Amino acid sequence: MTRVKPRVRLSVRAVILRGGRLLLVNAWPGDESDLWCVPGGGVEPHASLPDNLIREIHEETGIAIRVGDPCLVNEFHDPESGIHQVDIYFRATALALPKGVWIDTEGVVNRQRWVTRDELQALRFKPDSLPEVAFGGSGLLYDPLELYAR
Repeated sequence: MTRVKPRVRLSVRAVILRGGRLLLVNAWPGDESDLWCVPGGGVEPHASLPDNLIREIHEETGIAIRVGDPCLVNEFHDPESGIHQVDIYFRATALALPKGVWIDTEGVVNRQRWVTRDELQALRFKPDSLPEVAFGGSGLLYDPLELYAR
């Protein structure tokens, strides 16, 4: 029997600050998980990373963005399922917010919220370096391989 080697999934994510608050999303059905992250998603071939990010953020949140510089490379894996994902985080600026309540067009994100640094610390979030990336210094960070947490 030939075992199929799992591939690494590439994803892009946006660190969007507005009025000192960071945009977070929850992408688990209902209340299945209390884990929060910044919005983003899988990269589709033949489109640039910024173009993928603009598409993903609009699908998930309805927000139009301008993509800035990369700020974090994070990778995680789940030994049980074989998931191994590399996320490239970019700083982004919100250009336009949706009017009214936004429903994710792909049905992935079920909740979103804007949080301060203190509010973020009270939540369960990934990656672990998110507060430093969002509210701390500048430059590009690498967050070493971490276990997937549901």
